[in-house]
Amino acid sequence: ANGTLYRGSKPVMWSVVEKTALAEAEVEYEDYTSDTIWVKFPLDKNKPPVDLLVDGNKENAIAALDELMSASVVIWTTTPWTIPGNRAVSFSPKVKYALFRVTESPADNWAKKSDLLIIAEKLADAVFKQARVTSYEKIREIPSGMLAQLVCHHPLQKLGYEFKVPLLAGDHVTDEDGTGFVHTAPGHGREDFDIWMASGKMLAERGIDTHIPFTVGPDGALTKEAPCFEGKRVIDDKGNKGDANDAVIKALTDANALIARGRLKHQYPHSWRSKKPVIYRNTPQWFIAMDRPINSFSVALSAASAGEGAEALSNYQGETLRELALDGIKSVRWVPQSGENRINGMIQNRPDWVISRQRAWGVPITVFVNKETGETLLDDRVNARIVDAFKKEGADAWFADKDGARFLKPDFEPAKFEKVNDILDVWFDSGSTHAFTLEDPKQFPSLAGIKRKRDGGKDTVMYLEGSDQHRGWFHSSLLEACGTRGRPPYDVVLTHGFVLDENGRPMSKSVGNVVAPQTVIKDSGADILRLWVAAADYSDDLRLGQEIIKTTVDTYRKLRNTLRWMLGSLHPFTEADRVAFEKMPELEELMLHRLVEVDAIVRKAYIEFDYKRVFATLVQFMTVDLSAFYFDIRKDTLYCDPISSVARKSCLTVLDHTFKSLTTWIAPILCFTAEEVWLARFPSENGSVHNETFPEVPASWRNDALSEKWKKIRTVRRAVTGALEIERAQKRIGSSLEAAPVIYIADKELFDACKGIDMAEVCITSDATVEAGEGPADAFRMPEVPGVAVQPVRAEGTKCARSWKISKLVGSDKEYPDVTPRDADALREYHAARKAAG
Repeated sequence: ANGTLYRGSKPVMWSVVEKTALAEAEVEYEDYTSDTIWVKFPLDKNKPPVDLLVDGNKENAIAALDELMSASVVIWTTTPWTIPGNRAVSFSPKVKYALFRVTESPADNWAKKSDLLIIAEKLADAVFKQARVTSYEKIREIPSGMLAQLVCHHPLQKLGYEFKVPLLAGDHVTDEDGTGFVHTAPGHGREDFDIWMASGKMLAERGIDTHIPFTVGPDGALTKEAPCFEGKRVIDDKGNKGDANDAVIKALTDANALIARGRLKHQYPHSWRSKKPVIYRNTPQWFIAMDRPINSFSVALSAASAGEGAEALSNYQGETLRELALDGIKSVRWVPQSGENRINGMIQNRPDWVISRQRAWGVPITVFVNKETGETLLDDRVNARIVDAFKKEGADAWFADKDGARFLKPDFEPAKFEKVNDILDVWFDSGSTHAFTLEDPKQFPSLAGIKRKRDGGKDTVMYLEGSDQHRGWFHSSLLEACGTRGRPPYDVVLTHGFVLDENGRPMSKSVGNVVAPQTVIKDSGADILRLWVAAADYSDDLRLGQEIIKTTVDTYRKLRNTLRWMLGSLHPFTEADRVAFEKMPELEELMLHRLVEVDAIVRKAYIEFDYKRVFATLVQFMTVDLSAFYFDIRKDTLYCDPISSVARKSCLTVLDHTFKSLTTWIAPILCFTAEEVWLARFPSENGSVHNETFPEVPASWRNDALSEKWKKIRTVRRAVTGALEIERAQKRIGSSLEAAPVIYIADKELFDACKGIDMAEVCITSDATVEAGEGPADAFRMPEVPGVAVQPVRAEGTKCARSWKISKLVGSDKEYPDVTPRDADALREYHAARKAAG
C-alpha cells in the first residue's frame, strides 16, 4: 500500500527434480565434477574517449588502446551453460592486470600465436599452461581505470548475442584462481545479480540494456532467450547432467572463443531432499524497494496500532525504507556493540528485498495484478474479503480459489486480473511477529504500535537470537516494522554464538560429539546448564563437553556449599542479634565494604547483559573472599565465642546482609538453587526469591582506606600460610592451630597495617607475634611477598577441648578445666541460658 512492492526478477537456487526454489538452509554441498572452460571475450573496436583512460601519460594510453582493440578478456567458468546468460565481465580494482601476447603454441592449439589476451598477472602462468601455450610475453600493464571504460562483445555474437558486454568492478573478484575476470550472468548467480543491479543506473547512461534474460525454465531446459540452445537441458528430471554444456562448448569452439577446457571436482550445491544438483535460474519475483520514496504509511497499519500511529507515521512520507532502517538502527541498543556495525553494513549494501518463493506450501502473497497495465490491485473491499476468508479458513482459502473470483467479485472482473500464487519468504513471516505480539492492546497496552516510543514508555522490547540473525530475523523484523510503523520493533538486540564441542568442532550426530541440553539437565540439573551459559562468553561460539560440564559442576558445588554454610550459621540469628555498622569490628566493616564493591559490579554487569562478569565476580567473592578468608577466620568466633559476643553477632549481621545479596544476585542465573536456598531460610507458601529485588547496599559502607589496609594484611597472611603449608607437608605440624608463628615485617607500610590486628585470628593459629625487621636468615620467605619473613614456631601449652587452640591458659578456669577462659565464659553463658529456658 505504501508503493514499495513491485514485481521484478532474480536468480534463485532451483531444484529441477523437485520443481521448487530452495533456501540456503535447504542446500547441501557435495562433490561434483564440472566442465570448465576458458573463454575469450573480444574487446569492442570502438575506442572510448582517450581522456577517460589517461593514467598519468596520454601517449601511453593511446598506444595501449591501439593494442587493446585486437585483444580479448579471458574468463574462466565451471558452468558453460550460463554463457548464453552472460551480460558482463567483472574485474577487481585491487588486482593487477596485463596484456599478454602468445609467441609460441602448437599448430592445433585453440590459443594461437599472436593472440592478445588480458589476464591477471598473478594467474598468467597457470592460464597459459592450461591453454598449452609454450611461450608468451607481457606487453603492458592495464590500469583498472582503463578497464572500467572498456566493453566487450559476447563470444557468441554471430549466433544472435548482439549486445555489448561491459566490464564492471566487483569486490567478489580475486586473483586466487581462474583468470582474474569473472563471467557475469545476472540471471544465474547471487553476486552476478547484485553487481548488475548495483550498476543499473550507470549501464543505462551508457546505453546498455539492463534486462535480465530468463534463459532457463523450471524443467532445467534453456529457453528461447538463449538463441540456438532452446531445449538443451542443464539438468534432466532425474538430476543428471544434460546436454547444454556440450552444446555451448561446441558453439564456443566453432566461434574460436575457447583457449582451454577441462574438468574440476569441487563442492557444488545439492538439494537436501533429492540429493541432486541445483541450478541458479532467473525467475519472476516480488520485491520490496529499499530506495523508492514511501507514499504513505497509514494504510499499512494494523487495526491494533492504526489509531495510535497513523498520525505520527505520516511524518515519514517521502523517506526510503533504507533511510528509515538506518536511522532506526541508531536508536537500538546492540549487544555486543559490534552487532550494530554488522547490521548497519548489511542494510547499507543490501539490494531490494525479494519476498517471494515458488513453492506448494507457505503463506501466499495475496496480490492481484492487472493483466493490461501490470499494476498491483489495491482495494479495501478486496482486502477485507481476503482477511475475512483467512480468519475463517486459513491461508488455504487463497489457493482454493483458482481465479480469485470470491475476492474480486462483484467489484472487479476476474478475467482481467492475474492471481499471484507465489508464497512469502519465511523470513517475511518471522519478521512480522511484532505485529501480532507486541501490538496486542490487551496483553501489551504500553507497547501497542508507535505509542511506546512516542510517549517515552519504560517498557523495553528485546530480541535475542544467534549472530546469524542479523541477516535473518533481526533484519526482516527491522525492515517490516520500519516499512509499516516507521521504527524498529525492538529497543535492544542481543546476539550469541553457537555451541561447539570441547575441541571447537560443530556438533554432529555422525561424529558422535553432540551434548544434548536434556542430557545435561537429566544428569546434572538445569542450573548446571544455566551456570555454564552464564560463565561463557556468549558473544563468541560456546564450547560444551563432559570435561567442561565436570568443571561447571565443581564450581557449582563450591557456590552451593558456601550458601549452605551460611544457612547453617544464620539459623540462630534474630533481629535482636543485629549489630549497628559503627559498632562492628574492622573485619566485618571490610566485608560490608566488599558488598558495596560487588553490588556495583553485579548491577552494572546485569544491565550490560555481561553474565560472565556476574559469574566471575560472584565466584571470586564467594570462594576467595568468603569461604577461603572471612568464613575461615570467623568460624572460631561463630562456634566458640559467647552468645553475647559482639564479634559473633556482628558476623551474623554481616552474613545476613551477604546472604540476601548473594541469593538475589544469583537468582537470575541459578534460579532453582536460589529459590531452594531462599525458601529454606524464609519458608512461605507464596514467597519466592524471584519476587525480590536486589537489596540496597548503603554507600556509607564503602571504606577504600580500610580496604587498602586489609589488602596489606592479607598479603602478610599469604606469607604465613605459605610457611605453614611447608610445615604440614614436612609433618612437623598437623593443623595451623599447632603453630604460633613469629612474623618479621621489614616493609613499614605492611608493618603499620598489622598494628593492633590479632594476626593469630587472621592466620588461624593459636598465637602469633609480629616484629619489625628482616628476620633471621633461615626464616621462610616468598618472592611475591617481599619484606616479610616467617618463623613457624610450634604453639606452647595445652589443646583446648572446645576450640582446639593450644594455650597455656587452658585449665585456669576451675569450673571448666579443659578449655581456655574464653571458651569457659561461653559455656557458662550457654548453660545459664539453657537453665533459664527450663
